Amino acid sequence: MQNISIVGAGVGGLTTGIYLQSEGYQVTIYEKNDHPGGKMDTIQADGFKFDTGPTIVMMPDIYKKPFADTGVNYEDYFTMIRVNPFMDVWTDGEKIPLSSDLADIAKVFEAQGETEMLGFLKYLTDIYGKYINAKNNFIYQSFRGPRDFFNLKTLWHAYQLKTFSSSYAAIKKNISSTNLQYLMSFQTLYIGISPFNGPSIYNIIPMIELIYGVWFIKGGMFQYAKALEKRFIELGGQIVYQAEVQEIAVSDQKHVTGLKINEEFKTADAVVANADFPYTMTNLLGVADKAKGKYKQEKIEKMDYSMSCFLLYLGVDKKYDELRLHTIKMASDFEKNVADIDHGILPEDPSFYVYNPSVIDDTFAPDNQSALYVLVPVANLKENNNWDKEQIDLFAEKIIAKVENELALEGLSRHIVYKNIYTPKTFESRYNSAFGSTFGLKPTLKQSNYFRPHNKHAKIDNLYFAGASVHPGAGVPIVITSGELAAREVMKDN
Repeated sequence: MQNISIVGAGVGGLTTGIYLQSEGYQVTIYEKNDHPGGKMDTIQADGFKFDTGPTIVMMPDIYKKPFADTGVNYEDYFTMIRVNPFMDVWTDGEKIPLSSDLADIAKVFEAQGETEMLGFLKYLTDIYGKYINAKNNFIYQSFRGPRDFFNLKTLWHAYQLKTFSSSYAAIKKNISSTNLQYLMSFQTLYIGISPFNGPSIYNIIPMIELIYGVWFIKGGMFQYAKALEKRFIELGGQIVYQAEVQEIAVSDQKHVTGLKINEEFKTADAVVANADFPYTMTNLLGVADKAKGKYKQEKIEKMDYSMSCFLLYLGVDKKYDELRLHTIKMASDFEKNVADIDHGILPEDPSFYVYNPSVIDDTFAPDNQSALYVLVPVANLKENNNWDKEQIDLFAEKIIAKVENELALEGLSRHIVYKNIYTPKTFESRYNSAFGSTFGLKPTLKQSNYFRPHNKHAKIDNLYFAGASVHPGAGVPIVITSGELAAREVMKDN
């Protein structure tokens, strides 16, 4: 029986552990915090409960997969509820409800004219074909060496994706209304990249929302992390909490021997790093820089990193039933807003997102109260490191006022009885996210598919990776897939 160690009990690490443990490996996960989930975290205080990381559930079949693939019914571990309409989007003073009922969403486009509806249908047809291509040939495909990507079949499939234009430019070809263009392109922000320079393949995100729907996990996203933890332990896996890994030990510059944890050495036949890839390569890998292969220190520093987030967790002694589960308020100049973020400028008129789980689940707040989560996309610390207390307090006050006024939430500021704030520095310190980038490495063309860090190290023969900064990328379903791919890579070698 092979002894596998995993660094980090995030979603990727837990998924890897489930697959390996189910195949007879003996797996131990070492986690620096005292609970599972990584950025799929929770705050519980003063009678309120908050999801602190991801909140929008898409691609539900992937959430179910680690359970189905190991012979159990996911319903014994967590409950999913379909939400429809799933979001209100405010743009140019207009509130547009988004629905996965195509008849409902058709009304939104037809209201702007038949040509807009025709353009929307063309978009759906085109991007659905690209989604099938990406799913079958890239998302679930590991890349170890050049031949896995640079072959006629794979290159032909890559060409058919036609990803050289931006998400926004691709939408603009079919849809002429600026508001509708924004409505169908802002979703790239879910993975930390601007629609104005992110590859057009990420237009699959709104398509997935509209066709496959948006879901809610009863009790919150942290319940999914607990479900993964439960399944892993049932299979015989072990998790050691408050066990911060100081080093992944390597002999002869090419073979992992184990982990240094709290000044103790733990041997391992193989290691899967679910810590953020740049952090792993920079801080954990116990080899000389020249032995790290492609991802030496200089390259890591020069790579492109995703946006970060400024987050407010507000306990409010009032219930806002008029506020949908998910609400997006787009800046009056959305393109400038996103450009400011890319240039490290704190937006004067930011877009923001509000998550109101209390409207659907009474476990988040006391009776007739609300647990509100407010997210503002901001630059990572590489672009803007100015998050002192004065800056945080001023920006928080500004965002609360915007939410209250622009969403007509009467008296919000007066009804706040609990407040917590996360900044990019929180993501850097709590989750070891390089430069506080919430979504890991930015998914540009030169950092996607074969060109993204692989699930197996190219030089060290028993070191593997899972998480948002490695293939296939960010977003909970994709990180789950990353965890499965890492497990499959271990199995190939053992």
